[in-house]
Amino acid sequence: MTTSAKSNFMPASLVSNLQQVLALKNDGVQQQRSSNASELNKVSSSCCSNSEDAIQGKECVKPVVLVTNGEGIESPGLTFLVQALALDDRLDVYVCAPQLDRSVAGHSVTVRETISVSSSQINGANAFEVSGTPADCVSLALSGALFAWSKPALVVSGINRGSSSGNNTFYSGAVAGAREALICGVSSLCISLNWKKDVSCESDMKDAVGVSLPLIYAAVKSIQEGVFPKSCLLNIEIPSSPLTNKGFKVTRQSPWRSSLSWKAVSTNKRPSAPHFMSNQQSLGIQLAQLSRDASAAGAARRLNSQKQNVEIESVGAARKSNSEKTVKCFRLEFLEEEQENVDEDLDIRALEDGFVAITPISISPPTIGSEIQASVSNWIAGALAKNPLAFH
Repeated sequence: MTTSAKSNFMPASLVSNLQQVLALKNDGVQQQRSSNASELNKVSSSCCSNSEDAIQGKECVKPVVLVTNGEGIESPGLTFLVQALALDDRLDVYVCAPQLDRSVAGHSVTVRETISVSSSQINGANAFEVSGTPADCVSLALSGALFAWSKPALVVSGINRGSSSGNNTFYSGAVAGAREALICGVSSLCISLNWKKDVSCESDMKDAVGVSLPLIYAAVKSIQEGVFPKSCLLNIEIPSSPLTNKGFKVTRQSPWRSSLSWKAVSTNKRPSAPHFMSNQQSLGIQLAQLSRDASAAGAARRLNSQKQNVEIESVGAARKSNSEKTVKCFRLEFLEEEQENVDEDLDIRALEDGFVAITPISISPPTIGSEIQASVSNWIAGALAKNPLAFH
């Protein structure tokens, strides 16, 4: 198993926990399952470590794990993960996820609109599906409005289909769910499978769950021990062939992103329901405006019959001008491109090389180096000297 870690990214104790429980290469699936069970036993025993409580027979408070994702509550990745976590009663598993696919919603939240929430069950876990974004789901779940608990031990966003490495993290609704948890003071993981079109299949998602479980158990154990990093979330990228991965590697976020391709589409297609409703609302507004204009024209007619003709013609001309708009439709697609000459410690390189890439993502503002600070100061000073009236 290959390990790469830097002290400013992950505590040595957390890396040690990961090393103890990850059997991802040559140990076989059965040993990995035994490792999962062994680590979960440690989690279970640590939650009831108080000997006085054990003697008095007090109920053990199980760690709460909240699961969300970007692709929607019915996605296979979330279903398989919740099913695996719920099989053992040593964790309390809850779900709060988007009703629909919001995988590229970024960190958007819903304001000035009402969102609906429906309760359900996923393999025995209490779940809520939300007509909002992943960030909405996590924020609402942590608000105390849905669940009896006040704060989970861990938030897991996943398992999501497709890589969220590099600058794709800015578009990813899955990463946003984990980031929202971190902003709220809750440790979080975002887990994704590097899904390959026409190659990957549903069984790969199930295998990715097996790879993820040791990481989740290790994280819960480290959180209980107080050694899990509090200043960052962990973005975990699983290679397209989960069971043949080369181990895990702590990586840096790369500047890579998927290529954005805008394609023109035909306007003859029937508009979607939201667009259709928008058109109907627009028509209603126009009719209402025409009614008001007609009333105004009627008043003007009573005051001045000659002026009436001019006003009615101007209203009609204005409506004709506003209605003659050219509408074009486009569709955005993400295109994958192979990367060349990428440093080995970057997430996308480790992922393509077959490693489980673990990338710490911080919400703290980056430290600006002294050279950059000086260059900006010099630029501002020069700009003000050349044109002082441009800045007030």
